[in-house]
This record gives sequence, C-alpha cells and structure tokens, in this order.
Amino acid sequence: MRKSQKTLATTFLLLAIASAIPPVPAAEAPDPEHAKALAILKEHQVREVVFAVRKVDDDGHWYANFSYWSSDPNRQLYHDGGSLVRLDVETGKTAILLNDEQGGVRDPQLHYDGTKILFSYRRGGQPYYHLHEINTDGTGLRQLTDGPFDDLEPTYLPDGDIVFCSSRSKRMVQCWFVRVATIHRCHADGSDIHELSCNLEQDNTPWLLPDGRLLYQRWEYIDRSRVQFHHLWTMNPDGTSQMVYFGNMHPGTVMIDAKPIPGTGNVVASFSPGHGMKEHEGVITVVDPTNGPDDRSMARSISGNLMFRDPYPLSEKGYLVAGQTSISVLDGTGAAYKLYELPAELGAGGGWLHEPRPVMPRPRERAVPIATDRTKTTGTVTLDNVYIGRNMQGVEPGGIKKLLVLEALPKPVNFSGTQEPLSLGGTFTLERILGTVPVESDGSAHMILPALRSLFFVALDENDLSVKRMQSFMCVQPGETLGCVGCHEERGKSPLSGVPRLALRRPPDPITPIAGVPDVLDFPRDVQPILDRHCLGCHGSEPTATGGPCDGGVLLDGGHGPIYSISYATLTHRGQFSDGRDAGGNRSPRSIGSSASPLLKKLAGEHHDVKASPAEQRIVRLWIETGAPYPGTYAALGSGMVAAVDNQPEVRAIFERRCDECHGGEEPKSGRLDVDTLFNLTEPEKSLALRLPLAAGAGGHASFHNSRKEGDQPVVVFMDKTDPDYQALLAVVAARKANLDQIKRFDMPGFRPNEHYLREMKVYGVLPPEFDLKSAPVDPYDLDRTYWKSLQHKPIQAR
Repeated sequence: MRKSQKTLATTFLLLAIASAIPPVPAAEAPDPEHAKALAILKEHQVREVVFAVRKVDDDGHWYANFSYWSSDPNRQLYHDGGSLVRLDVETGKTAILLNDEQGGVRDPQLHYDGTKILFSYRRGGQPYYHLHEINTDGTGLRQLTDGPFDDLEPTYLPDGDIVFCSSRSKRMVQCWFVRVATIHRCHADGSDIHELSCNLEQDNTPWLLPDGRLLYQRWEYIDRSRVQFHHLWTMNPDGTSQMVYFGNMHPGTVMIDAKPIPGTGNVVASFSPGHGMKEHEGVITVVDPTNGPDDRSMARSISGNLMFRDPYPLSEKGYLVAGQTSISVLDGTGAAYKLYELPAELGAGGGWLHEPRPVMPRPRERAVPIATDRTKTTGTVTLDNVYIGRNMQGVEPGGIKKLLVLEALPKPVNFSGTQEPLSLGGTFTLERILGTVPVESDGSAHMILPALRSLFFVALDENDLSVKRMQSFMCVQPGETLGCVGCHEERGKSPLSGVPRLALRRPPDPITPIAGVPDVLDFPRDVQPILDRHCLGCHGSEPTATGGPCDGGVLLDGGHGPIYSISYATLTHRGQFSDGRDAGGNRSPRSIGSSASPLLKKLAGEHHDVKASPAEQRIVRLWIETGAPYPGTYAALGSGMVAAVDNQPEVRAIFERRCDECHGGEEPKSGRLDVDTLFNLTEPEKSLALRLPLAAGAGGHASFHNSRKEGDQPVVVFMDKTDPDYQALLAVVAARKANLDQIKRFDMPGFRPNEHYLREMKVYGVLPPEFDLKSAPVDPYDLDRTYWKSLQHKPIQAR
C-alpha cells in the first residue's frame, strides 16, 4: 500500500475508534463553598471527620432523646436506625464504621492519639445506650458499661478515666415526663462507676478545659423559673469545686455543647434560645470568661441568624458544625461553608447528622489530682462572709444568725409540665429540713455537710425568719474541703479581708437538727390542724361569730377541692406565703420565704386574737421555707385529681343564668382562682357555690351574701334546695366527690400511688421485682424515704 493510502486508512481507523468511545464530559465547575470549607480544614490539617447519624424524637425538648415517657413506657424517646461514619473530607467518600438499623449511635469523642472513638451506642433490640469504644478503622468494637441505665455524652480524661452523663441518677425531670442524666465517672474499662453530680435536673455535654476542669451545662431551678436557667458550669474531674462559668445570672438561654477554642482562653458553645431547641440547635457563640460569669458582652455570636448544632472548634479561625443533615465549616467571622450533605441512604427515615469530630490526635489536658475521699460520707464547707454578695442591700452586719440547711429531693417520676399537685403555681420539688448551722458575728460559717446531696441555704435572722435564700444548690464531694466567699458573691472577686475568720477558730459545726418538726412537711398532716385550731372559728364554712361564713371571703376549711384542699388553694390565691418559685433569680433580701409571708404574722398575734404556739409557728415557718408544698410525698403525683367542676357545660350555664347578673363574668365564673375554693368534694353541701347563694332559711348564707344588692336586701339566688339549678349543681359536685372517693388522694385512707410511680420504684430497685403493682400494700411516705436513702452516697471500703 502506498503511503497516502496508509495515511487515509489510519485516519478512518482513528475516527472509528473515536466514535466508539463516549465523549469526556467537561469538568464540573468547582463548588466555591465546598472549596472554602476544604481549605479551612486543610489549614488545620483535618483530613477526616467522624460523625453519628440517628433519628430524632418529636418531643422537641433538647434533653428528651433517650429512655421513655414516664406515663407510658411504650412511648420511647429513641428511634431505630443509627450509624457511626468516617468521612474523607477531600474525596467526600464515607466509610461506615458501625451501622445498626434497630439501634442508635450518638456522642462520638476521639481519643487523644486519634486512633479510637469513644461513643454511646444502643444495640438493636435493646432499650439503653451504653458506652462503647471502636477503632477509627471500624475494628475492635467493645462495650464498656451496661445495666438498666442510659450512659451518654462521654469524654476522655487525661489520666485514662472517662466522664459521662448517665440516668444512673434514678430520677426524672421535675417538670416533664423524661429521665434525668447527671455526670458520672468510671475507669477506662467501664468499672468503678460513681456519680459526681447531685443535680435534680439534667447535666449535659461535659468537655475538658485545658486546665483540666470539666465544662458542662447545668439546668437548675431552686427557687426560680424552671425554663430560664441552664448555663455553663465547671467542676474538677473528681466532682470538686463545682462553680458557675458563665451566664447563670442571665435567664433565657440554654448554653450547651461548650468546648475550649485551641490557642485561646475562650470557649465556643451553642446558645439555644429560650428553653432550648431540639437537639441543642442554637447560635454558635464564643464566650470570653475574662470578665467573669456575668458580663453578657463577653458572649459574641459568630453564626448570626444561622442555627447549627454540635460546634467543634479547630481554632479561632475554624469550627465544625452540624446542620440537620449536613456538616458545615465556620470561619473566624462566622461565615458558613457547607462541607458535606448526608446522602439519602444514610438519612433514610428521618436520620439527622450529629457531632462531627476531626479524626486526628489532640493534646492531653492537665491532669487534676483527685481530692476526694470516697470512704467518707461528708465534706467540709467554709463560708467567708455571708454579707458579701449581690443584691444584699439593707442587710446589716450581724443581722444573720444562722443558716437553715435544706435538701432538694430527687423526683422518681413526673406526669406534667406544671406543678400540680405538689403546689399551686409554686414549687416543683419537695425539700427536706436538715437543720441549722451558726453564723458568726463576722459573717463566717464552718460546717460539715452530707456529701453528694443537693443542698441549699436560707440565711436566718434572730427570729429565724428568712433574710436571703440561695436560689441555687451546692454539692460537696465526700472528703472535700470547699470554701466560698459569700452569699451570691461576684465570682471574679476573692475574700476582702485577710483576717482569720471566727468560724475557723474551732472545728466545723455539724448540722443541728430542728426538734419537733418533720423533716419533710405535709400540708394536710402538719399545717391544716394548726389552721383548724386557730382559724376555722372565723374562716370555716359554718356561720361565724359575726354571722357570716368565711370571714372576708377567706375559707380555710380542709375539705378537698378538685386538686388541692380548699384551705391550701385559699392561702395560695390570697398570697399568704411566698416561696418565689417560677420567678427570676437572686431576689432581694426578705422578698421571699418566711419574712415575706403574711400568714406567719397572723399566727404570731397580729390578726385579732390569734396566737399560735411557738412550736406551731415553727412548723408553718419551715413549711414555707421548704416551698409550701401541698403533699409531703411524691407518691401524690399523677393521682387524686378530678376534673374541675366549673368546666362542665351545665355548671357554666348555671353561672351564666344565675350569677353573671352580679358577677359579670368575673371570678368565680372563669379561671382557676377562687373556683378552687368554691367546691367541697369532702362535703358537697358545704360548697360555697351552693351555700353562699342559698337563702338563710334553707340553711344557706344568702343573708350575708356580698354580691350586688337590690336596695338594702342581698340577692338570694336559691330560695331553697329544691331549686333545679341548685340540685343540678349539687349533683355535679357529688359526682366529683364519688370520683375522688374512688381514685383517692394522698391524704385519704386507702390511697394507692400511681402505677407508674410504683413501676419506677421497681426499676430503681427500691421495690422488689416480685412487688405486685396493683395490690401489694405500700406506705407512700415510707417508700419515698426508702427511695431517697437509696440515692445517698455509700462510702467505699478504705484500701
């Protein structure tokens, strides 16, 4: 073949080959957002990221993501389907380290050497999360903890131990249906588990600061709002020196998932607005603690209006954050660049992406020596000067004589988001009276306190009346020696005087018990008899010496209303005691507690000829100081409550026909205020709603009725008991009485606690496994005490 022919043949061959090969697509334009995220990670030498995928419950509360609903154990707060995933940030390829379609995965934390991952894992078919470890290549999975508890949010300690949050605290949220997890510690193999926190509410997301302290979020509401105070605290890894880090004076933000920013003295956290958003979603915020815990200007938002979760700081110039199904990187200005989007197969069924962490070594924090002695049951606390503190105006030196020591008691179960029937708009918590310790003339105190109990103080004057309440709680570790400056002192200040304090010139004082007073007070049992003796002559349902019932409209009859007793509702609505619950923090001196409670003055002789004995006044005073509860047992929860009488259509119709002409839609027709006192479910015919409008000749009190009068004569609504509306109203009240007699209240013979309360007592090991929930005899007061005792620190044997 000639050359020209070969060239032509070659040309045709190349064209044929070319036509058989798919064309090479043009290169996709690089994603500038992803490129920027990748550049930030490369700058920090991050090549891989590990993250968890799990499904989120519809409850919506930031803490409701494990265990089950208290009133329905079939209502689980976890859902099936979880994975632990390693991402190559440059290629976008993922490796599934663990996948369990019936299980759950959460809270990964990389070891210091970057070769293994500590995380919480609920194995398929099991109800509890436990701590596990796995190598970063997916091999070597091993379980560290077990038992009927949830172990969450673990973090490595530099000495090899582990700190984590756990429902081993055996309590439920004081104002919701879910379990509490508090901070615990164990060895690297999961042994020697012991608690560090005695919080009644959630502790969350512990993480180490470079100096070795644990930084965590603490939720509390001693004497204040249940939805406002969840801020950053610190403790040593042995639980000692628990102290506020930032924000506890400023309500309205959940500060959570906080971690130190390498190379700075600052931390980054999610500031979740209000009572917190689902799964800790919030504004990514940098906190500079230089000015102490109260300077809000030292918290700087870096994500603006964008909400993220689970921030992980690489430096002050870069942060990994999670979206619902994505990982983004924030730069130092807060600009967000998406790095990764969860593919459909990993997020199937509503899975969310959680906790992105870089797979790389990291420096160990300082190891803080253990300063506790777990063979002991107490710790020692020194108060330098009770008069040093915020909001102490008007408290003169020498005016505080002693401290009342109270213990906030854990709640085994809960059935609502409000206080009933523990109080009417007040306390969510029962409190135990431990006793008093003296305060010296220089304001100092030196005391021995029980370890690992949720304790708080009330400063008392020479008459044992409250001057200032702590409105928080403290926890002393076994063998700990703890010092504090003053009463709500500014945390950035040290003691003002170098002079040795008077209280330190002698051994620490033990708590002196208060004789003749139950340690947990109960209104029907302890307070109502005092009212019966001193108050019912004028404030009962029968005619008084002046001719009318319930003088001044104040009824102190102990009969049952729909939820509370009539007298308890009356005292509450009339403002006769003040416990400051569900309000802001750090109230002014004498504004809450016994000093702010008119009832005490009345019983002390300032109200006509009433003069209760010193012992009776002491009971009422301490009942107020312990939150003025209605029942003295948590067994009352979820029991003994009947539907309000006034919400029935036939009752409302009667009010409209017979009452509105004078009352014009005001109380008692609407709302829950005086209505609580109008219906007596113990003796229906003594209900004020029946007796006040009934003619005197028919056994009523209409001749003393205080409604609008026709001329000089009072309005008589019911001329006699045959009035159809009277009979209809009586029938409704009698039906409510029959209902209450059947279900029974805590102060009624034959009362039996809610089945879910008893079930949890079995779960906690307080009741034996063979206990019959429906028929076995039970003393609710004794059962509560057994439960509380089971939670107290048990000293270990000395080695």
